[in-house]
Amino acid sequence: MLGGLDLDRTYYYLIVLLAFLMPLTVAGANTIIVIICFLWLFSGKYKRKFNEIKSSNLLVSSIVFYFLHILGMLWTEDFGWGIHMLHKMWYFLLLLPILFSIMKKEYIKSIIFAFLIAVGITEIISYLIWFEIIAPFKSATVSNPTPFMSHISYNPILAFAIYIVSHEIFFNKNLSKLSFYFYSFFAISMTFNMFITGGRAGQVMFFAAISVLIFQFFNSERIKSLFIIFITIPTVFFSAYQFSDLFKDRVDSALEDIIKYQGVNLDEVYWNEKDTIYALANINTPVGERISYALISWKIFKTSPVFGVGTGDFPKEYKKLNKIYSPKMVPTHHPHNMYSLVGVQLGIVGLLSLLSIFYFQIKESFKSSSRFIRDVGITLPLMYLLIMLSDSYLLGHYTTLMFVLFSSFLYKDFEKS
Repeated sequence: MLGGLDLDRTYYYLIVLLAFLMPLTVAGANTIIVIICFLWLFSGKYKRKFNEIKSSNLLVSSIVFYFLHILGMLWTEDFGWGIHMLHKMWYFLLLLPILFSIMKKEYIKSIIFAFLIAVGITEIISYLIWFEIIAPFKSATVSNPTPFMSHISYNPILAFAIYIVSHEIFFNKNLSKLSFYFYSFFAISMTFNMFITGGRAGQVMFFAAISVLIFQFFNSERIKSLFIIFITIPTVFFSAYQFSDLFKDRVDSALEDIIKYQGVNLDEVYWNEKDTIYALANINTPVGERISYALISWKIFKTSPVFGVGTGDFPKEYKKLNKIYSPKMVPTHHPHNMYSLVGVQLGIVGLLSLLSIFYFQIKESFKSSSRFIRDVGITLPLMYLLIMLSDSYLLGHYTTLMFVLFSSFLYKDFEKS
């Protein structure tokens, strides 16, 4: 249908450009996505595309997950918010299958290189702001220099980039000395950058990634791996705690919020005695909010544990119970926990569908003959399974796009395609 156009070469340039723009600009990445989808939809060979998609358990599980959200519209009361949720999750229905079906093995190195170059640019600009060489712009401040996206998204992306670069350092025996030194410097500078920015979930993701990397490096030597992890992780943690005022403040505030938390209480009289600024500060903090979100989400989940309350009803149901159990708490549209959100909306059925995506990712990774593909393919879902406890990372633009882009080649059997 698109005669005269070299589709493979066009897709190559578009996907590499997408990998580069992904950490830098929403509008730029979305423009490339629209072009890729347009070309795919009008390029014919629909039977081959359909057969390739249905032959992948990962793609089928991704599409089923999306269709469960469509099905959940049947019993939702807030249809408008349900449409909003369907819009945010369309990557699982369309973009992942499209990228998967057009991906070729020879694209992979360029995609990873483009992604790392973009992360390097964000890191350099982050340092320029932190050292006050340039003025902060967009969402950045001198104390939290993340200009292109919030620290909620930036640190997980940075953690994943650190893992990829570190994996090359430890496992790629073909690296030249120059490449080895450059990658080592890049890994160290990104690690330093991790702790001058405020994304706690990304920092947890970083420690998890380093732990996984140590296990992968020592392979079957589990005792040695655990020993090195117990030395490495505390050493990095306490070094960052001593060096970075921002990291120290974020750790201290998280601990204080947990210790002093008094958010959800069944006794409404209790709240008449808790009107001081000090008491409210223990509730409406990042950690305090997440605890309350989880507790109230659990109460909602228990009302409809199998199929949930519907795709669009989380805000309405949360607000209803929040007035009863935590009236001084600021209401929310999402619980900052992917499991809580899916569990409330779609119940156990939705949670099992979500977890099936990660199950098939890990299962497919073990089949790969490439050490890099196998290790990264296992690490990506493990990292997301962890950080989704603190936010809905498969709803945010940057982290969802990174998940989808890397999934499109990490779990594809190129021998069959």
